[in-house]
Amino acid sequence: MNEAALVKDASAGLADASFAEITAKRRGLLRRYLYQRPRVMDAVVAGSYTLLVAPTIVDAILQGAWLAAALLLTVAGALFVRRSYPVALAAFVAVMEVAVTLLHPWGSNVSAGLWFSLYAVAVVHTRRFALVTMAAATAPLALLYLLAAVTPMENSFVRDAASNPGDFHLLTSIATGATIALSNVIATGIGISVRQRREHEQEIAAWAARTASLASVNERNRIAREMHDVVAHSLTVMVSLSDGAAVVVRKSPDRAGEVLGELSRTGRTALADMRRVLGVLRDDAGTAPRQPLASGDSLAKLLEGFRTAGLPLYYSHTGPALPNDAAFQLTVYRIVQESLTNVLRYGRSLGRVDVSIVRDGSTVTIEVLDDGAAAAGQGTAEGSGPGSGHQGAGGTGSGQGLAGMAERARIYAGTVEAGRGGRGWRVRAVLSWPGEDIPESEHVPQLQGRA
Repeated sequence: MNEAALVKDASAGLADASFAEITAKRRGLLRRYLYQRPRVMDAVVAGSYTLLVAPTIVDAILQGAWLAAALLLTVAGALFVRRSYPVALAAFVAVMEVAVTLLHPWGSNVSAGLWFSLYAVAVVHTRRFALVTMAAATAPLALLYLLAAVTPMENSFVRDAASNPGDFHLLTSIATGATIALSNVIATGIGISVRQRREHEQEIAAWAARTASLASVNERNRIAREMHDVVAHSLTVMVSLSDGAAVVVRKSPDRAGEVLGELSRTGRTALADMRRVLGVLRDDAGTAPRQPLASGDSLAKLLEGFRTAGLPLYYSHTGPALPNDAAFQLTVYRIVQESLTNVLRYGRSLGRVDVSIVRDGSTVTIEVLDDGAAAAGQGTAEGSGPGSGHQGAGGTGSGQGLAGMAERARIYAGTVEAGRGGRGWRVRAVLSWPGEDIPESEHVPQLQGRA
């Protein structure tokens, strides 16, 4: 199993566990106890049925109808298999209740066994199947009471019904049959409702697992993008500084010291950034900084580092200051960083590199333009569209730089364009800030100068 599958399974497992905990808390202490112990719940159901029909059992024994009492106790025992054989149980209980009614008429709560069996059917099977089963199981006993009132039959059941004065037995039979049907409808409806709620909970749990998996994928992509920006930028700058130091040290030792100092600072900054990015992968990294890197002072340091590495940088900022949002500032920072890293890696005969940031209302435009000659292979393959970079000699570009910039820009409904601009290379990113507009008093004048 690959790493992606492991992360997906872990995320789904955590989501399922979290949702299960929420569902368990919502059930309450008693329901949670019975839910976790189904056999105990079966015993509670059988005991409840026994209590409901206890008056009928006692009365049947006193009148000598021992078989009716035995059948009622048999139904109570059969309720223990309601989870395994709900349909068979419903058919069995329907037959037993008709037999008990014929043996001992007008017993109380004789149809209670169907409540529990029909509930079990509705919880397991579809709504249509549950309703059909309810109708089939209800019909015999309900029709028996109705026939007892309208059909002259020579048995104890009919004689007991006919012994009531006037039409009282007719009304009693109709009311009993209707009550049996209505109670079975209610029991089936409760079962259908429980089934729908459980299906809904399963859908929510599946949605939570999918969301957790998607969040895990997005987090891995974010970390990979951050690591690319940190490593590609830092190593490119450090290699350029090392090459420059080897040349400068023979001509200007003081200048070499400055270059080596910048080399050391770049390495330490890269190490700190890597610790910050990778810290989110460790459970015990509670003290690792998780916040995005702000751009204000860091952007100035970034430009100064590239200048020290040898880029002839000119920077301008027009319009209001950048939004005071760390994530948005990080997006601007990374776009400038990746663009200048490509210039440093692939630019040739550089005379000027212009970096401009223009904010006009809710739109922020970032442009990096150099006048360097195109390197061998530049502008082909990778350099032909988003997700590409300057293609230096040997084809060292991975194609991830501009792809990462495009992904960052899409978060703010933006676009990134990269291609030839004059003699060199041009990167232009347009971002849309969804926050509030900046008051006119907070607008700053245009800033220009060599970084």
